[in-house]
Amino acid sequence: MTQDDSSSGSYLRRLGTWDAAAIVIGGVIGAGIFRNPATVAERTSAGWQVLLLWGIGGLLTLAGVLCYAELGARRPQAGGTYVYLREAFGKLPAFLFGWTMALINYPGSVAAVATTFADYFCAALGFPDSFIKPVAVGAIAFIVGINFFGIRAGAWVQNLFTVLKLAAIVLLVVVGLILARGHLGGALAADPAHPVSAGAFLGALLPVLFAYGGFHYLNDLAGEVREPQRTLPRALTLGMAGVVGSYLLVNFAYLAGLGHAGLAASSAPAADLLRNLMGPSGATLMAVGIACSTFGYCAIAIAGGARVLQTMGKDGMFFSAVGRIDRTSRAPQVALATLGAWAIVLTLSGSFGQLLDYTTVGEWLAHAFGIATLFWYRRHLAQEPSPYRVPFYPVLPLLFVGTVLGVIVVTSIHAPRDAGMSLLIIALGVPAFYGWRWLERQTTG
Repeated sequence: MTQDDSSSGSYLRRLGTWDAAAIVIGGVIGAGIFRNPATVAERTSAGWQVLLLWGIGGLLTLAGVLCYAELGARRPQAGGTYVYLREAFGKLPAFLFGWTMALINYPGSVAAVATTFADYFCAALGFPDSFIKPVAVGAIAFIVGINFFGIRAGAWVQNLFTVLKLAAIVLLVVVGLILARGHLGGALAADPAHPVSAGAFLGALLPVLFAYGGFHYLNDLAGEVREPQRTLPRALTLGMAGVVGSYLLVNFAYLAGLGHAGLAASSAPAADLLRNLMGPSGATLMAVGIACSTFGYCAIAIAGGARVLQTMGKDGMFFSAVGRIDRTSRAPQVALATLGAWAIVLTLSGSFGQLLDYTTVGEWLAHAFGIATLFWYRRHLAQEPSPYRVPFYPVLPLLFVGTVLGVIVVTSIHAPRDAGMSLLIIALGVPAFYGWRWLERQTTG
């Protein structure tokens, strides 16, 4: 089931393996790896526990990526998880995914990360804080404008910023190893002054998973990948393996250069690490690196989220104009403008922080249900040829779904307000769904 590249008003398959792998890397590596390790250190009592959690999170995410590789190979079209849920479980679950992610989480993430980009951008150039919101809005508008010209223009920008963010990762690792010369073993040592409970240790997995989130964006763009049955599994696996390796190396560098206690006490570990070796110029250099990383993430989130909105519009689950694809650029221009405008509103209002707290649980719940559709495909479409099948089935999808649900339960116990609001936002999508269906019947009737 693919889209005909020759038909007008449809997507064109223009993304190769490197483009697709860069989307995986760019969609995962944003601001999380530059901040979340400090949170993880706060909730652990030894360096080896920090590395263990990042390793567990990486293996769990790789299991999810392999499942998404099969789903993408089975349905290589725009919309990703929305398409899988619609086909397997019906329009209501698919709408709830779109309601939570495309209308709240995606634009909320864009607003939050664009603000982070602007914060570091202004710090690097010495601009006052009053410039942060205008710069964030300008970044969103620029990315939307670039994507108006089609996926190739967006991919060129993404590839450039993927290279720059990987350069920042390499710099962090090198600096950490230089600072730790002669006492690398201390990076794994216990921190007796920082005991933690078992519940806090398990809760430390949530910021790890948050930093690993975003691997699904390539599936949202699957309708524009060349030879998708071969390219999607390869790009997802290579891209995510690169992310896991980078995250482990960066965390080792943090621990080697700052120590467990220093990492736990840091509010900006990446900047602190470079400042220790290079002084204020090091912190400025890292601000540039983080700005590049966050800008690249925004580019992916806007492109992927717009494809989900476009698919919803095409299905009659959102305004029909949003479902259009421009015949010249083959870009979902109305969906891009809609997502960008809403992200700008959230940026200016400053309300994105709570939205993200409220929808993080919903995001991983969506991943769990998205991968659960694999059981439906295997059972109901057993005879359908699939060029890629996830290894160790059903162990890997069961491991992913079970672990994610377990982390959500732990999070609900320790942060019931955020988890409860996340579930409430999802539940509000039910009357919205039936209200939209009624409005659609009134309009067409």
